[in-house]
Amino acid sequence: MQPISQAAAIRVRGLSKRYGSRQALETVNLEVMPGEMVALIGASGSGKSTLLRHIAGLVTGDAGEVQVHGALVQEGGRLSRGVRRVRAGVGFVFQQFNLVPRLPVLVNVLAGNLHRMPAWRGILRIFLGSERERAFQALERVGIAAHAGQRASTLSGGQQQRAAIARTLIQGAKVVLADEPIASLDPESSRRVMDILKRINAEDGCTVLVSLHQVNVALKYCARTIALRAGRVVYDGPSARLTPALLRELYGAEADEILSLPDPISALGERPSRRPELEEVRLAAQAG
Repeated sequence: MQPISQAAAIRVRGLSKRYGSRQALETVNLEVMPGEMVALIGASGSGKSTLLRHIAGLVTGDAGEVQVHGALVQEGGRLSRGVRRVRAGVGFVFQQFNLVPRLPVLVNVLAGNLHRMPAWRGILRIFLGSERERAFQALERVGIAAHAGQRASTLSGGQQQRAAIARTLIQGAKVVLADEPIASLDPESSRRVMDILKRINAEDGCTVLVSLHQVNVALKYCARTIALRAGRVVYDGPSARLTPALLRELYGAEADEILSLPDPISALGERPSRRPELEEVRLAAQAG
């Protein structure tokens, strides 16, 4: 655990959550500084999605505290009274996009403005010209402005995920939480989505916490990685230190699941892996 700092963009202290007999999170402590892009890795069921949802204030823990930019999200199993205001500054990119399929892409993106609009305008879908312009600009940044008038359901998975990211852009989110954003995408779409997240982190100064299954993707895009196992933080440090040997030390037999997952981005062959030894272990695990 890194030293606690008042400047943290995300701060989690002693966060625990149990579902029945399963301990989903156990005394999780971490902080992410403003402008960091951090990977969250772990095998299935390790608690990655649960942790992100707690940070966003979508669910409450049994114990512990979560803050975003110094504002309380939850404490001791209760959401703070000001959680809606805090959520307005937190963008959440879901694995399954979370768009309204029958609505145009532009309207889905404009939903990122709802927190700063009168409720009646949102219900009637009455948007100002300046709001529409910002939405078009966001779609241009993610490369799908040409599809603004289409129903969201007509887009490919990668395009829908980019629309979801555009929604966080016009929301003005300073913290972006991405929950397995490339899990269901093809290699080219995966690379575009990760490149966009990296770009908004660099250009907008957004703090990005992204959960990933693929270790190689974490190595490519994030200088720091937090590893979870059975709801506990088992590693928090430089991504470059995540060698196959360390992963096996941290995860035991579960390391095979992590290392055997294909890296869709390196599979394109245009950008060689920075850690070829991980690729060798992955191929060996698949063969075995």
